[in-house]
Amino acid sequence: MNKKNMILMISICLLLVAPLFSGCISSDEKEEEPEPVTLKVLHAGSLTSPFEKIEAEFEADYPYVDVQLEPAGSVACVNKIIETGIEADILASADYTLIPSMMMPDYADWYILFASNEMVLTYSENSKYADEIDADNWYDILRRDDVLWAFSNPNLDPCGYRTPMVIQLAEAAYGDDQIFEDLIESYSSIYAEEQSGNYIITTPEDLAPDTDHLTIRDKSVDLVSMVLEGGLDYAWEYISVAVQNGLDYVRLPKSINLSSVAYADDYNKVSVVTCDGKSKSANPIVYGVTVPLNAPNSDVAALFIEYIINEVGQGIFELDGQPPMVPAGVNDIELVPETLKEYLEQI
Repeated sequence: MNKKNMILMISICLLLVAPLFSGCISSDEKEEEPEPVTLKVLHAGSLTSPFEKIEAEFEADYPYVDVQLEPAGSVACVNKIIETGIEADILASADYTLIPSMMMPDYADWYILFASNEMVLTYSENSKYADEIDADNWYDILRRDDVLWAFSNPNLDPCGYRTPMVIQLAEAAYGDDQIFEDLIESYSSIYAEEQSGNYIITTPEDLAPDTDHLTIRDKSVDLVSMVLEGGLDYAWEYISVAVQNGLDYVRLPKSINLSSVAYADDYNKVSVVTCDGKSKSANPIVYGVTVPLNAPNSDVAALFIEYIINEVGQGIFELDGQPPMVPAGVNDIELVPETLKEYLEQI
């Protein structure tokens, strides 16, 4: 074989063999696709709007994760974990105190405080006396026989037990000691007792609302459409829910709206004992989140929580009328995943 033919033969062999080596190299260097993950998030109904927006941002960056949001009253969410045995990856509550009081130490060992809120009385243009109601006369409007108003179930939802707290606090703020009796006791089985300057409100299992005047639903966001469609005149909500749904609302004095740390001592004079016998003191409204100890996907859950407390979540909460805590607070910074620590401060 002459030199020219030999070179030609070698070239042909290289062309034939090259794809084999190429295939081997690409196979070795090919990055493995992550396994699909379903992330189960149990959360307060008032977090639905911001969490849906955070979900969209998160899934765009982590397409292998399917975030499943399950809104309900915060107490009901916790009970799904501790009583029903549901394995959730994230629990987010409208009252952070439910995590240490109901979940620790058996179901959680840390929690993060990430947003605040305030109680408001919502209405629409279809509500009776919508052109009259304001921060000075709302309780007199609710007293009127032809007005139908509502709040959520105190035994299931923090917004529900915060409503009678606000109404009890209103007596001192407005100098009218009949407000609670006229609005709550007259139309339900809920009652309040005064003990040495403090008020204990009891919410039985059967709340027995007089439905001609008062409606009670499992969670506060269930009432939004009823107000917008004219089925209710007024409903108690968080200001974030009002902003997100285009509801009109009455802003109340800070001394009763549960928004201000400066009034924490005054708020603490009122507590609610729910049908399970547990007592909840009135406190400034602060949201909390944790990863339950039995979470199936704790690493991915930490990634999602990062989106709640980083710049992405902060911007979303601001636009939704739900002020974020910056930095977010944590009960024990040593226990949280390392990736979250830069956004946190010890409380």
